[in-house]
Amino acid sequence: MRPAATPARSRLAIYLDLIRWNRPAGWLLLLWPTLSALWIASDGRPGWHLVLVFTLGTILMRSAGCCANDVADRDFDRHVRRTAQRPVTSGELSVREALLVGAALALLAFVLVLTTNPPTIALSFFALGVALAYPFAKRVFAMPQAVLGVAFSFGIPMAFTAALGGSDWRLSTLLAALPPVAWGLFAANLFWVLAYDTEYAMVDREDDLRIGIKTSAITLGKWDVAGVMAFYCVYIYSWTLLGIRVGLGGWFLLGMAAATAQAVWHYSLIRNRRREECFKAFRQNHWLGFAVFAGTVVDLALR
Repeated sequence: MRPAATPARSRLAIYLDLIRWNRPAGWLLLLWPTLSALWIASDGRPGWHLVLVFTLGTILMRSAGCCANDVADRDFDRHVRRTAQRPVTSGELSVREALLVGAALALLAFVLVLTTNPPTIALSFFALGVALAYPFAKRVFAMPQAVLGVAFSFGIPMAFTAALGGSDWRLSTLLAALPPVAWGLFAANLFWVLAYDTEYAMVDREDDLRIGIKTSAITLGKWDVAGVMAFYCVYIYSWTLLGIRVGLGGWFLLGMAAATAQAVWHYSLIRNRRREECFKAFRQNHWLGFAVFAGTVVDLALR
C-alpha cells in the first residue's frame, strides 16, 4: 500500500515559511536595540507613531531580508541539513516570486519610513544596501557576521534621526541628529550581533566547511567559544558605559546585569559546541536584548 501523498501547502503557508513567521527571534533581535535607542534618543518619550513605525518596519525588513537571503543562498542551503527544506531551495517557490514578496515587504517598510523625516529616509537607503549585501558577504569575508552586525544595528542611528532629525535634506541636519552616543551604541550592538550569530554559525559549521562558506565560527576555529564570550563582554561593557554617560541609572544597570547573567548562561550552552545547545543559545538571545530594553524603559520612566 502506497503512503498517502503529502498535501500541497497553500501559498500563504509558503509565504509565511519564507519570511520565518513562526520564528520571531530574528526580528526581535533587530527590534530591542532599535527601540532601546529610540527611548534614549527621545529621553523616554518616543511617541506611539515612532514606536509603531519602527516595530512594523523591523518586522517587514527582517522578512524582506529572509526573502533576499534565501534567493542568494538557494544553492548552498540544499547542502545544509537545517535549511534544505526552505521554500526557494526546495523548489516550492520560484526565485521570481520570492523576490517579488521581498520587494513588496521592503516597499511597505519604506512607506512607513516616509512618515518620519528626511534624515531617516536618507539613512533607510544605506540600511537597505547593507541588508542586500549581507547574503553575499559570506562568499568573500572571513567574518561575514560583521556585515550582518552593521545591517542589524542600522535601526539605532535611524531611531536617533527619527527622534532628533529636522525637516530638511541637508547633510548638516543628518549629522546633527547623530550624536556620538548614537554611533557608540551602533558599534557596541555590532559586537552583540557577532556573539549571537557566531553561535548560529556554530550550528552549521560542519556543513559550511563542506560547501566552502565563510563564517566567524570557522574563522575563529578552536577559539569560537572564547570569541563569543569576548564579543558579549565588549557589547555589555560598552552599552553599560554609554547608558551611564547619557544619565541612565539603577534600573538600567539592573537590566544590564540580567543581560550579563544570560550571557553567562549561554556559555554553559555553547562550551561543548553541540548543535542543539548552540542553536538554543542563539534563539534565546532576544531575551538578553529585552532585558536591556526593559531596564532602559523603566529607568527613563522613573526619572
